[in-house]
Amino acid sequence: MSITYKEVWSKHFDKSDSAKPFQFMSGLEFLPHTFLPLYVSIGKTFTKGMAYALYENALDFRKKTFLIYDVPTYFEIHDRPMQASLGVYKSKQYPGFLIEVSEFKNIDAYLLSTFSKSSRNKLRKYNRRLEAAFKIEYKMVIGDISRAEYDFIFEKFKHLLEKRFQEKQITNNNLNEREWNFYYDVSYEMILERKASLFVIYDDKRPIGVTLCYLSNDTLFDAITVFDIDYSKFHLGSVTILKLIEWCMEEKMKILDFSKGYFDYKTHWCTKSYDFEYHIYFDRSSLRSRVIAYALKLFFDIKQVLREMNINEKFHKLTFKLRSNEKNKKSKPKFHFIPLSENVNHSDNDNCIDFSLAANENIKLMVFDYVYLNEERLENIKVFPKDATSGEYLILSSNGGAEAHMTF
Repeated sequence: MSITYKEVWSKHFDKSDSAKPFQFMSGLEFLPHTFLPLYVSIGKTFTKGMAYALYENALDFRKKTFLIYDVPTYFEIHDRPMQASLGVYKSKQYPGFLIEVSEFKNIDAYLLSTFSKSSRNKLRKYNRRLEAAFKIEYKMVIGDISRAEYDFIFEKFKHLLEKRFQEKQITNNNLNEREWNFYYDVSYEMILERKASLFVIYDDKRPIGVTLCYLSNDTLFDAITVFDIDYSKFHLGSVTILKLIEWCMEEKMKILDFSKGYFDYKTHWCTKSYDFEYHIYFDRSSLRSRVIAYALKLFFDIKQVLREMNINEKFHKLTFKLRSNEKNKKSKPKFHFIPLSENVNHSDNDNCIDFSLAANENIKLMVFDYVYLNEERLENIKVFPKDATSGEYLILSSNGGAEAHMTF
């Protein structure tokens, strides 16, 4: 954990400044529990992985219990207790997934090893059609960024997350005000130190995909990622991962870590899976320490069982419904296009629909579908109402156009 990360985390979540190290363990500092002889690793569940080592002769663990969050099983941890009276429980929690980037000569070698021919063709198609339709720019922001540019990206970052989880109708902890303020504060300083980065996909200078990453030695951690759901047809998530792999290869990184949490896409892209564990150290000679440690182990094991039953996802959906003013999820429109049999000249530009307006969101989605399917350039598209009350529109482009039908 970097000094900056620790200091900013403490400012947001440990205003008492009570964290301290212990001699029997290096690499970590701990926060004391208010009432119990329990000490919790600084950073708690916000980190993307904790590493530490045990020392042989120190005895300052006596009559205490220590909880360490988020220890990846692939980390090299020197965790064998040196003292007979030092016990440990390990509770498996979230799954993790990573790509061993250094095992591949280039991106083509990785794709050949990981995906079928049809899947490789699809991935290339997503990237090609995205760049064909829009004014796309990719940028890895690291080491140097003005505060104004950072604020601009982070504002769009938050907006895209809100938009994404509004669509999913589920609560996202990252958007909790306290958590988001922490990420906002810590990321800027760490970007300047080259210990964090923002990978941004721009469409005509406007962020449509943002990924917050942390860097540690030869590993890039994908911490938070989001894309504009309006572009879902173009699979921005897949495009982002391709670009992150390419960047890792260029920078001689060994690992791209998708971090904790199960998502189907991670299983498709990863070359290795692992687990996050909570490590609970206790004094075997202390009854109180043993009881606290066992209670923690039991609590986290039960919590993981509930997580595997998707109880946590149901809980987040429930909290979203309780907090949201929207009663029902908006239904998505479906589109059908009939190519024009002859060129149509539409001179009434006053009747042309501005599909960039929020009020015309569904028309924009219709246009995005059209440019994806026909590999058209967005700037060459004009839309006119044919019978808007029936969901019928006329799309004109440099290559002809189509009658568009929108249904729900």
